[in-house]
Amino acid sequence: MDKVRTNRKTGNKLWRKLSYAGKCLPAYSWQRLTRGSSKNPAHLIIALADHFEPSSIPGHDMGYAPAEVQDQRVEIWSNEYPRNFARFRDSDGRPFVHTYFYPAEQYESARVEKLAQLCRSGWGEIEIHLHHGVGSPATADETRRQILSFRDALSERHGALAYEQGSSTPKYIFVHGNFALANSAGGHACGVDHEMQVLADTGCYADMTYPAAAFHPAQVAKINSLYECALPFARRAPQRRGRGLQVGRAVSKFPIIVQGPWMLDFDRFSRSGLGRVENSALTRINPPSVRRLGLWKKAAITVNGRPEWVFIKLHTHGMAPDDMDTVLGEPIQHFLRELITGAPERGEILHFVSAREMINIILAACDGREGNPDQFRDYRYRLGPRTSKDGFATVPPVVVRV
Repeated sequence: MDKVRTNRKTGNKLWRKLSYAGKCLPAYSWQRLTRGSSKNPAHLIIALADHFEPSSIPGHDMGYAPAEVQDQRVEIWSNEYPRNFARFRDSDGRPFVHTYFYPAEQYESARVEKLAQLCRSGWGEIEIHLHHGVGSPATADETRRQILSFRDALSERHGALAYEQGSSTPKYIFVHGNFALANSAGGHACGVDHEMQVLADTGCYADMTYPAAAFHPAQVAKINSLYECALPFARRAPQRRGRGLQVGRAVSKFPIIVQGPWMLDFDRFSRSGLGRVENSALTRINPPSVRRLGLWKKAAITVNGRPEWVFIKLHTHGMAPDDMDTVLGEPIQHFLRELITGAPERGEILHFVSAREMINIILAACDGREGNPDQFRDYRYRLGPRTSKDGFATVPPVVVRV
C-alpha cells in the first residue's frame, strides 16, 4: 500500500510539472526568439510586492502565529527598515521600498496602523492581499464583503489607498493568496470563477499575483507581460489570455495584469541536474543578486513601443521566518549596494517604486508619455485620504528619516 501511495504521489508530481511546462514553455521559447535586449540607457522600474503576513508559521497549513509574535515582528520590521535602507537610493534619490500586500482575512487595526505609520514616513505603501476558499470554496458575495470591508478600513482608518481624480471610491492593487486568482488552481484556494469582476466592481485597478510559485497549478500560459484580460471577467481565469499594453492605446479594461519575470535559469541547477525556474521571488535559498538581475532584464517586460522602460516586479514574503533576514538584512543590502554602484557601467537608470507608482508609470507609457519615468509616479492614482474637491487629498510631503 505504501508503495502504491508513493507511486501515485510521484505520478502526480510528474504530471503537475509536465502540465506547468506545457503552459509556460511555448510562450517562453517564442519570447526568447523575438524579444531583444533592453535599450541603453535602460530605465529599470523596480517594485517589490511583499506578501506581508505577520502570522506566518513555517510549514504547510500550520495556522497563525500568536498575536504577540505578530506584533513583535511588525515592531522589529518598522524599527529596522528605515535604519537598514536609508542609504540605498535610486537615480532620482528615492529610497528602496516595499509594497505591503496585507491579508484582508487577518486584519487587526493596531497592527496595520503600525505598518501604516512606517509607510507614511516614506517607506512603502499598503495594498490588498486575500487568502480564501482553502477549506471550502469561497463565494462571490463573501469575497466582495471581505474586500470592501478591508478596502474601506485601509482608506478611512489608515489613509493607505489611492484615489483617481474626480472619484470618491478608494482604489487598490491586488495579490491573490495561494496564487489562485479567479479560481485558476482547479478550484483550490478560491472558488469564485468571476472573481475578476468582483475586483473590478470594488475598485481594483491592477493585479500583481503572477508569476506563481514554481510548478503551481494556478500558473497561466501568458508570462512576462503587461496586459488587459482578453476573456470576459465572468469567465474562470480570464487572465489566461490578454492583449499586451501598447504605447498610444489607453487602457480600457481594469484591472490590468502586471507580471514579474519568469525565466529559465541554467546557471543554477535543480536536484535533477536541470535548470531552475526563475520566478522573481526573493527567498532565503534564492536571494537577490546581480546575476538574477540579468535574467529579470532579459524577460524584457515593457509596454510595447517603450522598450527603454523595463518593469521588474519582484515578490517576497517579508514576514516569513525563513525569509525575513534575507529581505530585511544583509543579503538584500548587499544586492542593493551592487545594484546601485554598478548601474552606470551596466547602462541602467534605477527607479525604486511602489506598486501604485509602477502602475502609474505603465499607464503614462500607454498614453504616449516619455522621458524620465520618475515624473509619472502619481500620473493617475494618488494616495488618499480624499478630502479635496477634485478627489485628491492634500497630502503632506513625505519625510524620510535617516
